[in-house]
Amino acid sequence: MKKIRYVLVLLAAIVLTAACSDHETYSDQKNRERSTIMKYINDSSITVITEQDFKINGCKTDVSKNEYVLFAGTGVYMQIIREGCGEKLKDGETQTVLCRFTEYNMMTDSIQLSNDVLEFASRPDKMTVINQSGTYTASFVQGESIMARVYGSTSVPNGWLAPLPYINIGRPVNPDDEIAKVKLIVPHSEGQAYATNGVYPCLYTITYERGR
Repeated sequence: MKKIRYVLVLLAAIVLTAACSDHETYSDQKNRERSTIMKYINDSSITVITEQDFKINGCKTDVSKNEYVLFAGTGVYMQIIREGCGEKLKDGETQTVLCRFTEYNMMTDSIQLSNDVLEFASRPDKMTVINQSGTYTASFVQGESIMARVYGSTSVPNGWLAPLPYINIGRPVNPDDEIAKVKLIVPHSEGQAYATNGVYPCLYTITYERGR
């Protein structure tokens, strides 16, 4: 029943988003998306920092100040909650990465999809990630991803890859080890297929863990 419920919530969100855009131009839709993102930033008292300030800060965001870094080239906002244990993906490395996430449709103000629930505790989304000279590409493993099942594509949203240069991808070994965790505001251009087609932004909370 929970699987059905998540799909129904997703479909309802898509219908509502589509209804809002029936008589809008693409430019109107993008303006509406930007307004939605800015309203969320203001309402949530988010402190936005530049990429330059982010680098000066050692590629960290201050959670106590609710800092997010804006990647100006893509429009993705990122907050690193935990840098994570282990190490960063090496140049030339191909690695399985396990993700638990909650996807929030910012346009409809609702949770749209999540595997971060008890039913899916042992079944995180699995993706294969390649780091080629600092350029990251990834695809969901067919049959092992709720994102792939629901959206009908193994393509990983570009927004999900934004944190990879800055977080460690490891597995807990010691009692105090924690896996990487981020929050992302992802505009439609960097999002999953339905967000791209519907021109709506999503807020994600995602953990990243090295697969076996």
